[in-house]
Amino acid sequence: MTLLRPMDLWRCAIVRQDQASILRDGIDPGRTIWLPDEPHGRFLADPFGLWRDGALHVFAEAFDYRERIGRIERLRYDSAFRLQERRIVLQKPWHLSYPMVFEAEGEVWMLPEAFASGTLTLYRARQFPDDWEPVCDIALDGAAIDATPWFRDGMWWLFYTPSRLKSARRSHLHLAFAPALTGPWRTHPGNPVLVDQGGARPGGSVFLRDGHPVLPVQDCRLTYGRAIRALEITRLDPHGFAARHAEQLEAADWMVPRTDGLHTLSAAGPVSLIDAKWMDASLRGKLSRLDGVIRQKLARRR
Repeated sequence: MTLLRPMDLWRCAIVRQDQASILRDGIDPGRTIWLPDEPHGRFLADPFGLWRDGALHVFAEAFDYRERIGRIERLRYDSAFRLQERRIVLQKPWHLSYPMVFEAEGEVWMLPEAFASGTLTLYRARQFPDDWEPVCDIALDGAAIDATPWFRDGMWWLFYTPSRLKSARRSHLHLAFAPALTGPWRTHPGNPVLVDQGGARPGGSVFLRDGHPVLPVQDCRLTYGRAIRALEITRLDPHGFAARHAEQLEAADWMVPRTDGLHTLSAAGPVSLIDAKWMDASLRGKLSRLDGVIRQKLARRR
């Protein structure tokens, strides 16, 4: 494997369509509001959001190739989707991404991916939207990747990809369940409930369609995060799991140059959030990525 690999650069967008209509009809460019473009070598990805007091708060992974560590950034938009402010709201010595933000039990929660820390930590908004406190670590079969919670019929479910085996990080879907967000969590006896590089790793928030939960998952067959596929779940209980793949959502031609991937489809009230990827294969892009790798390795030796 060559060290001079393309640089993945993502850009997030707000889409004034719900998840179901996007999967059915595609992304309407006239209803798409792009988040600010970042300087070369930096990007925002994995967008999730919540509305409060007429404002949309978008949470995303902020990544800089020079440092190669993700932080969680918040961007506030007014009701006309004009950007009002942005700031970092969560950062740790390890990489953070996939800031799954949701409301439950009268509180606002965040469940960011942090598998480099060795665990999955549940955060609660001490003061929404910028002050977050850790509540507990969720003990599973190793640190979870892209953990996606969903509540139904008195039970919490957690869809995630395991991190122990590198070969499984793009192809395995695991499940856990609990009576409360804080646990106790039990891993599903059927894990991995799905093995498929073309659609197993979570990529957004769960929604209901015709009575069935639908989990957006990533198609990583050609490249990481190439597209989103709808995973329609037909059985979900502590003893069994069954699902089928439905629609596939790819970056559209009008998104050029960001047509190389699309790996998040999340809901924020009446709108959805997506991200699209451009693989910068220029010499500048490859050298910038390599420079970040070298900087990271040198920092670890200090």
